Amino acid sequence: MPRIFDNIEEYLSPALQHTLEAAHRADFCVGYFNLRGWKEIDSKIENFGGGEGQQCRLLVGMALSDEEELRRSLSTAPPQKIDNRRANEARKKLAESFRMQLCYGVPTNMDEAGLRRLMRQLKSGRLVVKLFTSHPLHAKLYLSFRNDHDNPVTGYVGSSNLTYAGLGRQGELNVDVLDGDASQKLSNWFNDRWDDRFSIDITQELIEVIEESWAREDLIPPYYIYLKMAYILSQEARTGIAEEVLPEQFEKVLFPFQKDAVKVAAKRLKDKGGVLIGDVVGLGKTITATAVASLFDHLRILVICPKNLVSMWQDYSHNYGVQMKVVSITQAKKLAEMRRYQLVIIDESHNFRNNSPRKDKVTRYQ
Repeated sequence: MPRIFDNIEEYLSPALQHTLEAAHRADFCVGYFNLRGWKEIDSKIENFGGGEGQQCRLLVGMALSDEEELRRSLSTAPPQKIDNRRANEARKKLAESFRMQLCYGVPTNMDEAGLRRLMRQLKSGRLVVKLFTSHPLHAKLYLSFRNDHDNPVTGYVGSSNLTYAGLGRQGELNVDVLDGDASQKLSNWFNDRWDDRFSIDITQELIEVIEESWAREDLIPPYYIYLKMAYILSQEARTGIAEEVLPEQFEKVLFPFQKDAVKVAAKRLKDKGGVLIGDVVGLGKTITATAVASLFDHLRILVICPKNLVSMWQDYSHNYGVQMKVVSITQAKKLAEMRRYQLVIIDESHNFRNNSPRKDKVTRYQ
């Protein structure tokens, strides 16, 4: 009678490790493979010599996510025949999914060490990985081969993928296969799929995924980290500059640095609901704020400024065709209709906070 491994009373991981201790090679076929789950058995693969006949061959059968596979299965369109182009697309998708795996969870020293061992085994030929693309393949088969005349092949068949959960963290149903004839038939089944013309070697892709990840052995130069931080922190500004379009009258009068400021401010105003424009005297904060307001001219706009600047703001409103109600700070305190306005520009905003000499313009969008 076969033994049942359900990860409740009997766990697959220790049984598989025990079997691999005496093996010189192994063949695995799984639907899904988790890179960090490999450390559950990697110490046993380390004993393999490497190269043909002395390695672990891993065949991964599911390049698509569960959602994509469901969408395809429910589609009324005829199934697409596999060709080299679609097979390569599947390889790229799987490589990207492996990259995403390493973005989940908090990296640990144990994870890092396990991924580095995985990379060394891939480079040394102890592990070779292929992606089966002829059709979705959700099989789970583990075969280990040893120099034993009576029991040369031991197999495990069932529901466990080569993942954390599949090997021991969730309920599964697997059985061992010790019968010589059955084991040979399973081996032949595996070889047919391993040798399929659309089984693509993805060993190098996995090596590159790990070498480009936080588990890489070569330290990343600090300058690269600085560039990455600058890229991420400037993403909002770059998006604003690329997406926002200024009215023609401002394109003609604004300097390049002012145009960029308007676009970045408008983007932040849309995303965050507020923005502060701060610069030294004479660099055009007023016209910059007016240009920002022009991009929101579908809203009711209120400008609050010192009394001596009211006429200047009214002139800007008139000259550039931006409809804005302008009131002094003292008038604003008495303005009962404040809630009617959806965008408020506060000139000399430090007057509302403290006695700091800083002179900023705060634009708020609600």
